[in-house]
Amino acid sequence: MKATDVVRHSTTPLTSPAYAPTVPRFTDREYLNIVYRTDRDALRAVVPEPLEIDEPLVRFEVMRMGDVSGYGPYTEAGQAIPVRLGDERGEYLHAMYLDNFPATASGREVSAYPKTVGAPRLYVDHGALVGTLDYGTLRVATATMGYKHHRLDLDEAREQIAVPTFMLKIIPGYDGRPRVAELVRTRITDVTVKQSWTGPARLQLFEHVLAPLADLPVREVVSASHVLTDLTLAPVSPVHDYLEAS
Repeated sequence: MKATDVVRHSTTPLTSPAYAPTVPRFTDREYLNIVYRTDRDALRAVVPEPLEIDEPLVRFEVMRMGDVSGYGPYTEAGQAIPVRLGDERGEYLHAMYLDNFPATASGREVSAYPKTVGAPRLYVDHGALVGTLDYGTLRVATATMGYKHHRLDLDEAREQIAVPTFMLKIIPGYDGRPRVAELVRTRITDVTVKQSWTGPARLQLFEHVLAPLADLPVREVVSASHVLTDLTLAPVSPVHDYLEAS
């Protein structure tokens, strides 16, 4: 293989890439969102500067992807933290757990999504929408919401899921020190909200050293939503370079 052919490939393994070279389109992406109040000091310990925290809130989400070009169906769960960068409000993606390796690999390499392995589920059980997350054989999160109790305005649902998102892109060099250390920003596009609901909800987080969601403890459930959408993820763009600032 010629050197010019090598650089045409976007990822390794060279002859069997971990993910498809495509911009994924999400069809029938279903969200269970639970916004809860947590400890301000716990948030300050994990949210990187220059992002700022106004309220000590966290959004726990479980997303079932009905169909994704390049990846197929899969499920994802994690935590997003409402933040502010200057005058712009958005969310900092703190943790994401998936049951699909290609989506995990591309999310980390192409963008900066904090994705790792996990076993999330989203299903209906006796009138409750249930979202769970297992890490290995252990349960680390259980969320329940009344199934389609009250309709939620479609525009309000769109505002909930289409806010700007911020992530850390950290790539080590061969000496172990960061070669890339950036805060990046992205936003979902081409959003079509098909259904949206709200209702009563509960959330339990269980301590695990390798899946420390419970380090942001649940003090009060603030709101919940159940949303079905089609959407596309936009490319990321850097907004802060930690290596240049250091």
